[in-house]
Amino acid sequence: MAETSYNQFCPVAMAAEILGARWTLVLVRELVVGSTRFNELRRGVPRMSPALLSKRLKDLEAAGIVSRVQVPGEPETFEYRLTKAGSDLRPVIEAVGAWGQRWIETEASLANVDPNLLMWDMRRRIDPKPMPRRRSTIQVMFKDQREAQRNWWLIVEPGKPVDLCWVDPGFDVDLYLSTDLRTMTEVWMGYTTFGKAREANKLVITGSKQLEASLASWMRLSTFAKIDKLVA
Repeated sequence: MAETSYNQFCPVAMAAEILGARWTLVLVRELVVGSTRFNELRRGVPRMSPALLSKRLKDLEAAGIVSRVQVPGEPETFEYRLTKAGSDLRPVIEAVGAWGQRWIETEASLANVDPNLLMWDMRRRIDPKPMPRRRSTIQVMFKDQREAQRNWWLIVEPGKPVDLCWVDPGFDVDLYLSTDLRTMTEVWMGYTTFGKAREANKLVITGSKQLEASLASWMRLSTFAKIDKLVA
């Protein structure tokens, strides 16, 4: 898979030949958190070209980490699922993420904010159980972003996967969150809280009082937010 070989029998070197190619570990992260279809994976790695994504998936398949499976009833649709070897990478991905959260400087992390990645991550972390048993629409507005990336809608319906739209879906909005991308990323990663962002006038929340009051319970933060940073 890798362009060059380390030519070492060491298991670390051999694993690095498979996982060390650019984007590979990030792609495995997306597979570990549940993305299975090509377009889902593209949204999880928005800066990766479709051609490179296709190549890396083929590399992972050849390495026995991913299997490509046809979706029943959809002859031209395929899913990419982790094999047993791929599933065994979950603690590796979690450990690498925990290390990054703990030891990479905050400013270095926040130099790479990305609305596409942030909102896709937020979508999959929403917990519908504390929310009303009806459709809820949450609009997130990044006031510092260009028009095409300024408005995002999260659609939460009982019994359905949470949907993320960047085009107005036409539903009545139940809750509005107006902020800037850096502030929302800081909250998401656990560098600050919703309360502190509001006190600093960096976040405005309006709409349903029920959704607002239960915000911290249904909008679960990044899985790494609970890890304390050991560098400023």
